[in-house]
Amino acid sequence: MMKRLVPTFNRILVKRVIQPAKTESGILLPEKASSLNSGKVIAVGPGSRDKDGNLIPVSVKEGDTVLLPEYGGTQVKLGDNEYHLFRDEDVLGTLHED
Repeated sequence: MMKRLVPTFNRILVKRVIQPAKTESGILLPEKASSLNSGKVIAVGPGSRDKDGNLIPVSVKEGDTVLLPEYGGTQVKLGDNEYHLFRDEDVLGTLHED
């Protein structure tokens, strides 16, 4: 049976992206070059509410690649996969390919 986690409030479910240790051609990369802490957004909650009850939507969407803080988040294991739950305000930014 496949489990699916749907975050609540302003939380996002992220699968961390493991940076490769070497390029496709076999060149080894230094440790510091692959230290970017990023992840792919798997699921998002509906958002949080302000003091008047208005919905404040989450700033990222499913499929976005985001920059994450070095520490924080809640580790969640579903089957063989490991995910992390973060609050929307904990995300440092989104990464875009030019």
